[in-house]
Amino acid sequence: MAVAPTELAPEIQRFEAYLRVERRASVHTLQAYLSDLSQYASWMSARGAALIPSSPALVRGFVSSAAGEAGPVTLARKLSAIRSFYRYLVKEGLAATNPARAVASPRQPKRLPEVLPEEETAALVEAPGSDGDPLHLRDRAFMELLYASGLRVSELTGLDLDGLDLAQGLVRVLGKRRKERIVPVGGQARSALQRYLSEARPRLAARPAGRTAGQALFLNFRGGRLTGRSVARLIDGWVKKVGLPRHVHPHVLRHCFATHLLTNGADLRGIQELLGHASLSTTQRYTHLDWKRLATVYDQAHPRAHKA
Repeated sequence: MAVAPTELAPEIQRFEAYLRVERRASVHTLQAYLSDLSQYASWMSARGAALIPSSPALVRGFVSSAAGEAGPVTLARKLSAIRSFYRYLVKEGLAATNPARAVASPRQPKRLPEVLPEEETAALVEAPGSDGDPLHLRDRAFMELLYASGLRVSELTGLDLDGLDLAQGLVRVLGKRRKERIVPVGGQARSALQRYLSEARPRLAARPAGRTAGQALFLNFRGGRLTGRSVARLIDGWVKKVGLPRHVHPHVLRHCFATHLLTNGADLRGIQELLGHASLSTTQRYTHLDWKRLATVYDQAHPRAHKA
């Protein structure tokens, strides 16, 4: 449930404004952090403790109290929200120390990204076909683009027409914290996008909501900007039509993009740049999915990999 800023302590309200204006945090991050900090403030108030100065013992107590209802991932996010909150207060001179710095994060389970085999990925992105239906052309275009360029779904739905350069085969996207990057667009995706732009988008833009969509690249059946929730629902529909034995979140196509590039010999640091990862360690998780290729590289490169 979203928390109204006016219901929060003044210090949390200031932190919310900082996240929104200076850090340009996403709506999802804002909602999660405000919810976590609201719970923390209520827990502190119930114990007669003030937000400032707090202590590592109190922060640890709050995290422990939430452990019964939340898993390690959620607990780590709550602790991250509290750390960020006090770090901001220290920076602004509103608190002397950050009590959450001394609290260890819960151990995280190592979860590998879900990836489809190349054949299943191809079957999914080609499922809408090319029958001329504007919605089918749109779905083929956005799935081809998700897979071809490794976009996050928020980057896809935020795209405007001027972010796409089909002549050069490039797309310019705004990633996390509004960091811009330019990513190549493969040949099949370019063809699907060209058909969508010439045959489908004008017809969708002429529908009632088309006046409010502005320069949005992908439009829904009413003519408005396509949303992330709609993208997930549409992909679910094509997964069922193809008969894939699994749920496919839009982010899975991003994982497929990275893993299939790695499998076919792409450099890990290059994949990092294409994905827009701030740290190479985030990209390195894809190496765990490609043991066969890594074993082959080892056998070919290590001087003592084989018996004499």
